[in-house]
Formats: sequence, C-alpha cells, structure tokens
Amino acid sequence: MQPDETALFGRASLLAAIAGRLAAGGGVALHGPAGIGKTALLDAVSAAATARGDLVLRLRPARTERAVPYAGVADLVDQVPPPAAAALPGAQRAALAALRQGVSSRTAGTVLARRLVLPLLLAQCARLAPVLLVLDDVQWLDAESAELIGFAMRRRPGPRVRVLAAQRLPDAAGRRRAVRLCPAPVSELAVPPLSADDLTALLEAHGLPCRTASRLHEASGGNPFLALALGAAMPPGPAWRPAPLPEPARALLRERVAALPAEVADTLLLAALATEPTATVLIRAGREDAERELRLAAAAGAVELDGDAIRFVPPALAQVLAEDAGAARRAAVHGALAAAAVGATDAVRHRALQSGRPDSEVARALAAEAQRAASRGAGRSAAELYLLAADRCPHALAAHRLDWLVAAARTAATAGAPALAGRAAEAVLAAEAPPEHRVRARLVLLDLAGQALADMGEMFAAALVEAGDDPGLVGPVRLRLTWAAMVAGDLDATIAEAGRTVTAARLAGDPTTEAMVLSTLAQAQRLRGEPEWTRTLQRALALPADQVPGWLHLGPRYLAARFAMVDDRLDEARADLLRLLAVAEQDRTGEALVEVLRSLSEVATRAARCRDALRYAHRAVACAQRAGLSPGPTWYTAAVAELAGGSLAAAAGFARRGVRASEQEGDSIYLLRNLHALGQAELRAGNTRAGVDALRRLRDLESVGATDPMIVRWHGDLAGGLAALGEHAEAAATLAEARAAAYRLAGAPGMAGYLDRATAVVLSESGQADSAVVLSAAAARHFEQLRQPIEQAHALLVQGGAERRRRRYAAARVAIGAALTIFLQVEAKPWAEQTERAMAGTSTPLTGTTPADLGLTSMEARVAAMVRDGASNREIATRLFLSVKTVEATLTRVYRKVGVRSRTQLTSRLTGLGPMTGAVAGPVRPAVDA
Repeated sequence: MQPDETALFGRASLLAAIAGRLAAGGGVALHGPAGIGKTALLDAVSAAATARGDLVLRLRPARTERAVPYAGVADLVDQVPPPAAAALPGAQRAALAALRQGVSSRTAGTVLARRLVLPLLLAQCARLAPVLLVLDDVQWLDAESAELIGFAMRRRPGPRVRVLAAQRLPDAAGRRRAVRLCPAPVSELAVPPLSADDLTALLEAHGLPCRTASRLHEASGGNPFLALALGAAMPPGPAWRPAPLPEPARALLRERVAALPAEVADTLLLAALATEPTATVLIRAGREDAERELRLAAAAGAVELDGDAIRFVPPALAQVLAEDAGAARRAAVHGALAAAAVGATDAVRHRALQSGRPDSEVARALAAEAQRAASRGAGRSAAELYLLAADRCPHALAAHRLDWLVAAARTAATAGAPALAGRAAEAVLAAEAPPEHRVRARLVLLDLAGQALADMGEMFAAALVEAGDDPGLVGPVRLRLTWAAMVAGDLDATIAEAGRTVTAARLAGDPTTEAMVLSTLAQAQRLRGEPEWTRTLQRALALPADQVPGWLHLGPRYLAARFAMVDDRLDEARADLLRLLAVAEQDRTGEALVEVLRSLSEVATRAARCRDALRYAHRAVACAQRAGLSPGPTWYTAAVAELAGGSLAAAAGFARRGVRASEQEGDSIYLLRNLHALGQAELRAGNTRAGVDALRRLRDLESVGATDPMIVRWHGDLAGGLAALGEHAEAAATLAEARAAAYRLAGAPGMAGYLDRATAVVLSESGQADSAVVLSAAAARHFEQLRQPIEQAHALLVQGGAERRRRRYAAARVAIGAALTIFLQVEAKPWAEQTERAMAGTSTPLTGTTPADLGLTSMEARVAAMVRDGASNREIATRLFLSVKTVEATLTRVYRKVGVRSRTQLTSRLTGLGPMTGAVAGPVRPAVDA
C-alpha cells in the first residue's frame, strides 16, 4: 500500500524516530486518539520496509472482530509465505491450518502446539527476509489473537523480527495493549496533534484556503481527520460563520465520550455547559470527585488541564457532549451551575438557559447584567448576555430586542468573538429594523470580512443606501470603502474615497473616523511617492481621536511608527511601538496586537536583533491563527525574520504560503511583499531563475500602483539576480528606475546604501570589480552610520567578492572576515553560513584554479562549464532560460577573460579546474520593507 503523502505533513521527525528505533530491533508502540494519523504513519513505514525487501505482515482488526476468537491471528498467518509454513514441524502445521480456518482451541491441537506456532512461523519467515509485523487498531484485536502474539513476542523472536503496533489512547485504567504486543526493547511514542503550520499545509493540499486552514487548527485540536471533516463541511460565505459539525466527526467524538467511565462523562458535561469551566466550579456544582475525574479525562486526551482551568480537546467535544445530553438533562445541569455561581453574570446566564421560553423579566435581567459586564471590560460575556436577552425577548419588547442585538454585535466584534458578532448582526438584518440599526449591523459584518473587504460590494451598496444623508453613518461606511480600495491596491480610488470620508466625518463631528481615514490617505500618498503624505499624517496626529485598542493599527500613531521604521529611524520606531504594544495587549480581536508585533519584528530585523525578530514574528503568527485573521501579513513577517536569523527553507515556506493567502484574499499589498520575501529566499538559496521570476512578477504588479522604492525594496534584489543570469542591460535599467523614483522623493537618502550595494553587485557580475569595491565599501559605511549591522555586513560581503575578482585575496579575506564577525555577533545564522562558504574560497591559489581566479562572473562560469561539458549554445540557452544571443555575448566575454579564441581552446584551458561555481558574495538582499 502506498501511503497518502498529504497525510504525512509535519511527521518527518516522528517517522525518523520510528525508523531509528525499529532499526535497533524490538518494537515501537504508537498511541493517540482516533483520526490523529496513526494509520498514515503505519502506511509510510510499511511502504519503506517493503521497498527495502522486508517481509511486512499487516493486521488491522475491525471493531466487530473483537468478539471473534483467533480472527486477528488468522488474518496474520494468511500473509505468511508458503515456504515458511512448509518448514514448520507437523504439530505446528496442523495448528496453523486450524488457525487459518478460525477453529476454536478445543479442536486446534495441543495447547503447546497452538502457542508455539506463531514464534516458530516468525522464525521461519525471518530466515527468508527481515520481518516487520505491523499491527493497527490493536484495541479491536480479539483476546485470543492478542494472547498468541504477545506470547510470541515474549519468546524473543530475534533482531530480524520487529513490531510496529498502534492503538488509540489507553483506557481509563491505563492499559496499553500495544506495548504487550511488541518484543523488547519497546519504545512508546505518542502521535501528537499537528502544529498550526503543518495542519495548514495539509488542508491547503486538500484545496482549503489559507485563512480557513488557520481557523481549523483550534477547532480540530490539530487532529487531521477532524480538520479535514470540518473543512469539507464548511459552508461558503463569511469567514466568521462556524461550520456545522459533520456526522463523521460527531461519530468519532461520540466514540471518545463512550470510552470514558460514566461518572467522567457526567463531569465533562458540566464542564461543557459552564461559562468558564474550572475544577472549582464543578465541585461547587455537586461533582465532589471532579479533580480525579478530570485527571482521568486528561489521561484519555479529552481535556487539557492548565492549573484549575479546563480546555476540551478538540473544542467540538464540548458541543457533542451538550447536544447529546438532551434538553431535560441540560436544564438540570444549568440549574446546578446557577446555584453554584459566584457572580451575578453566571447566575443570570444559567437561569436563562434552563428554559428557552420568552420571558420579559429574564430578558431585562440579562440585558442589565450585559451592560454591567461591558462596563467592566468583559466584552465576550456582555455579548453573550445581550444575545441571550434578545433570544428570550417577548414580542412586547421587540424594540429593545433590536437594541440588544446591535449591542451584542458591536460588543462581540470588539471582544474577539466573531461568531457571536456575525450571528447578532445577521439577526438585525433579518428583522424589520430601522436604517440606523441596519447600518450598524452591516458595519460589523464588514469588519468581520477582514482583508476580504473587496468581496463585500453588495454589503457596501446596501449600507450607503440605508445611511442616506446621515453623515454619522456615511462616514464609517466610507471609511471602510477607503480601506477596501487600499487592500485592493487601487490608490486612486483610495484617495478619492478618503476625501469623501473626511467630509462626512467633519460634518458629523467624528474626529476618530477622520483620523483613521487621514492615516490611510497618508499611506496611499506615500505609496504613490507624493511628498504631502507628511502633512496629511500630521493632521491626523493633531486630531483628538479616541485610541481604540482594536483599531490601533489603523490610526496615525501606529502609522507614524511604521514610517519611522521605513525611513530607518529604528530607535524611534521601536520606542513608539513598545508604547503601542501596551495598548494593543488589550485588543480582544487580536488584529492590532498582531500588527504591532509584526512591526516590532521587522524593526528588530533591521536592527539585527535576530532573536527578538523571530520571537515577535512567531508570536504574531500564533495570534493571527487564534484570531482567524488573514495569515498573509504574518507569514510575510515570519519570512523576513527567518531570512535574517532563522533558515532560508523556512523563509521560503512562509513566503510561498503568504503569496497564496494574499492571492486568495485579494490583498495586493502583501502579495507584493510576500513575493519580495520569496524572491530573496530563492536567490540566496541559489535558485536564481526562480528568485528572478518572483521579483519580476512583483515588478509587473507594482507598476500599476506603488512607486516608493523605500517601502518594498526589491530593485536591488532583482538587479543582482538579473546580473547573475547575464541580463546586464535589464539589471542596469532596474537600478536606474529605482534611483529615479528615489530622486522624486527628495532623494530618499535611506535608499543610497541599498542602491550603491546593488550597483556594486551588478558591476562585479559585469567584470567591473574596481568600481564594485568602491561602491560596496561606501554602502558598508552608510549602513554602519545607520546602525544596521546586517546590511553593513552584507555590503562587506559584496566588497569581499569584488576584491576576490580583482585577485586581491588578502583584502577579500579582511572584508569577508569583518562581515562574518558581524553576522556571528548578531546571530544572523543564514548569513553567517553563506559568509563562511565565501571565506573558504579566499585562500590564495598557486595558479588560476577557480572561475573567480579567471575573472569570470557567476553566469560566465556557468556558461563556460557547459561549453567545457560539450553543450551547444542553444542547449545552454534552454537550460539557463536565456536567449541564444545572450549566450553568445556571454561566451565572447569569457573568451576575452580567459585569453582564448575558440570553444576548443576554452575547453582545453578549463580542463582540470574545480567546480565552476558562481560568485562568492551572492545576490543582494535589501532590508525588509514597510
């Protein structure tokens, strides 16, 4: 059986551990909940063993076979090669024949023959080939088969017989049957849930969009079967709308509940219906043995305990417990929880949940308690209580019901409860609500759309119609239209819509909306290279706007800090962002916190605080996944941090997924940035053509929008990659375009170092090493003054490569050594590895023995190597994705540098040289963008 490769995402280390332990002999016992991927692992190990020539005996009993004596061992012995069976003594052959027919113990021959048949059979098999016994779902194995297999393993079958057994989590008594079916030594391994990244990759491989995949990690608890089942059932439409629990997933979770002792299931039902389940709450509600029962539930993998708090794994397990309990039982549990409640909020909530009937007194009490919860900052509780009040509201209080629904929607949206917010907002739109209520509800739904605002055209149109001439309603709607245009990359529409929003906000006396839209306008102006962005931002900063935690990242203070980073004022940016972080920590929706963390990571990258950069970036990724936000921006930030201090492979992985996420959500801004990160990762990994392709796509997309080279600094990367491919004219044009754009921005002094370094790379690749040394040295001094060590060291690395091309090996060692010292000091791991390789190539040669010693650029070296190997010009052009004309021009330069006049002379000259590698300095990597 060939394993399903998509089921093995994130399992490389576990597969390696299984293979290593099996290679040492004995057995491996896997355990984990249903759906976690045990069978996929067994498939992969079995396939690898079969490919090696091992004899694989596979057994996977079904639940219905547990009561059938010898069913399992009968299946097992049927797979034994005939020569092994024929070599058994007579008594064991008779026992074997009986076992194959499922004959009971009384007619199967002597007890001894029956017990010895399997050890002897495995020994005979081992003489033919190494044996791997693969036992899946051993919890369903019949007792008689388990006894025979266990006896065989206790007989020490020898190093050529190994066992891989898997079972679900042990029962409440802790019995682990899989261990008893393995020969010594036995290794026990748990199959853990998939990480958020690995599960996202798995779900993407099954066609689910990135944001959906991120949301499903928490819902499934990292269980791949549950995640795939939930994803398949997820309805099209808004991202906040929860997917119904599909029947296969429900059945799997019911099995987990059924495997628990009854008293444990009863305790878990109480926890499932509690507002914030803790052991203390359960004990107060009458479950006096709750702590022991929770430990049993945790051992079975149904919950995780964090101190006193209880978390269901996966969360849907609580839903199944509640739904299957029935109305009467749920009412009794809510009554017990109401009696046990310490605070008024919980008491009111549970009393209301005892019955679903409308009740004006209950509804008013819920609304009053919701208002008190909101005033003390308990936004989610307030939203739940407002929504419950609306659900219990009789017809006589219909007007109050609409007010409560709007309050529930707005409170839930700011409290990070999108499902509650969406449910309440849609309930308003389904009722005969006045225009103001309907617009407020639509604003909530627009906010829940996140980066997908461009898809909300009908919602915007309806909101504008309902807002009429009321500037207090028109302003917030047009603010979101401005954001939608910005996300779509339509800067003209952004600026036009921003002007209309400013007018409406001023008429309404709404400084918060005005400050928000002026911030967006300043960003659009900066992207277009218009110098008035500074005045616009100052106007926004001067307004007395509220600093709402959830909208912090859309306001002028955050934008000012972001632009300080873009302009290389890193100390200022970091100080401002740390102050904003204290406010963003209060953001319940998570988006503002994610954005501040992203910016802190990018500032840390530029300042060469690589550890901080990685820490902030991965924290942002985790926060975005928990909040169900678009992963494109955080994956971009993680890619940038990995490029500086992590690994190029991880950077490329984040960037590729970021490109897909941005494409799926129509986010042109982060599509460009992820393409930039991907291009850098590919170039630095030596995949020059792939890197150039990514950056060319970025250039083509950006040509219809942004022109500020300070924000996405891709020009130097593309120029360096083009020069490495021999496309010198296009490389020069790319740099000229960047310098012209920088000049339009009053010189953009921050760009000088990047463009000088990029030009040095292009000159070095073009054979003008003298000029390259001068420019790269100037760039190194520039970055030293800016206190950007990584950029300074990169410039020194370029300088060292140019010095080597001039055959000044001592100078090359000095420059590259200085770069290496810096990279090691700031823990820029991938840069340090690249620099160590460059340093190894600077030893003074006795004769010209490498391409650099002959003065060849990386592209010239590749062409020369292919000529030496007998390739024609057309073959070279095809393999290097070049034109024949470019190959001919490159070859002419090679002839001149090497001092030959023909292909024959070139081949003779190059015979005996080492590998024809490229330039030691590598391609240009500009700093991260804004």
